[in-house]
Amino acid sequence: MNEDILINITPQETRVALVLQGAVQELHIERTLTRGLAGNVYLGKVVRVLPGMQSAFIDIGLERAAFLHVADIWEARPHDGQNVAPTAIEKLLFDGQAITVQVIKDPIGTKGARLSTQISIAGRMLVYLPQDNHIGISQKIEKESDRDILRSRLQSLLPPEEKGGYIVRTMAEEASDVDLKADVDYLRKTWGAICVGARTKPATSLLYQDLNLAQRVLRDFVHDETATIQVDSRENYLNLVDFAKAYTPTELPRLQHYTGERPLFDLYGVEEEILRALGRRVDLKSGGYLIVDQTEAMTTIDVNTGGFVGGRNFADTIFKTNLEAAHAIARQLRLRNLGGIIILDFIDMDNAEHRGAVLAELKKTLSRDRTKVSVSGFSALGLVEMTRKRTRESLAHILCEPCPACAGKGQVKTSRTICYEILRELLREAKQFNPREFRILASQEVIDLFLEEESQHLAMLGDFIGKRISLQVETSYHQEQYDVILN
Repeated sequence: MNEDILINITPQETRVALVLQGAVQELHIERTLTRGLAGNVYLGKVVRVLPGMQSAFIDIGLERAAFLHVADIWEARPHDGQNVAPTAIEKLLFDGQAITVQVIKDPIGTKGARLSTQISIAGRMLVYLPQDNHIGISQKIEKESDRDILRSRLQSLLPPEEKGGYIVRTMAEEASDVDLKADVDYLRKTWGAICVGARTKPATSLLYQDLNLAQRVLRDFVHDETATIQVDSRENYLNLVDFAKAYTPTELPRLQHYTGERPLFDLYGVEEEILRALGRRVDLKSGGYLIVDQTEAMTTIDVNTGGFVGGRNFADTIFKTNLEAAHAIARQLRLRNLGGIIILDFIDMDNAEHRGAVLAELKKTLSRDRTKVSVSGFSALGLVEMTRKRTRESLAHILCEPCPACAGKGQVKTSRTICYEILRELLREAKQFNPREFRILASQEVIDLFLEEESQHLAMLGDFIGKRISLQVETSYHQEQYDVILN
């Protein structure tokens, strides 16, 4: 099955959509102002060494100094299996020293970035560790025989003068020797440029920045089933061509500059898909639907038959709905980039063969996911529990924020509930203060209710407290918002 990759680039953001047989499978968004620092390599300058904390503050050109702990200093660690304590930081660093560091954690709140002196550079199939000297294999490659074969293949491709180490990523399992050699050359070339920059550039300079989203497409997303990579910006298309010539020449034939009059994402229906991916309900072709609820702790997906009444009998109808839902769930997980604990509530099936077939179909469709996924069987309650590794923020977290009216609850108090809260607040205030008048400031819906159905209750309270009560609409207030003013 051929897959198309669409790249929409504007000065403020880059958006990438993976489209398989006309359906959007994945969405990736990177915004210029919020691009992370993790993975960047800097020539830092030691600002202050703190022996008591075995750490140091490093200036890498940001607003706040970054933090380096002795445990993250490669030179301080015991090597070759030595069971000795790490070297004290004051013996390794001094104020004003220039040092090459990599950001391993972005700044958060008032805390600066976290640094390490062990550099790692990610390629498409390999991760290069220039200061190490061993070859590691991804834990996802479980067969020991496959691990040994990959290790031997890589060692045979390395130049004799190579002193660095590598981690073989899962994608290398299906790679040819030509692809592996191209990755080795790219990583060694990148490390060479970092070394030159460390010798020639002033302190606090950026030596290496991880690839932008468009470049990572060529490095991480392309595979044998990729038909085209369409870019809607000529300038960025030419930049990607230059990048591909230098680092991924095998992808050049797939690169295309889209010149159509309609926006690229409109042509493939990506904009509509983004809107649907932010909603709770996902309609299935059969008439059934999914309900997706994302919380901080986990994500739940509920399957419903909806208007689907096909099939020879009720059990057959349920089975077909669940099979279709298995495909839709796998796609929604990738599209929305949902991670962490995920609970799937399929429609109850009494037939054990049906349950096994649905579970097998789910695992089969999830096998296309580049992100690590673990699926358990049906629980005693008929639920399927699974996990999906968090690699980046979900689509909803990137594009949305909690509703200012409901603060993320997904519901607001009714106008009548707010009316009764205001009446209780008036009674509470009347017992403590003796104003000439109470004025209620609230939304149009609440004021309308006070003027109509709740007017008698408001009048009764006014008589009881012996004070005049006036009403004022505040158009900027949402339904739950109100104030009681004492005049």
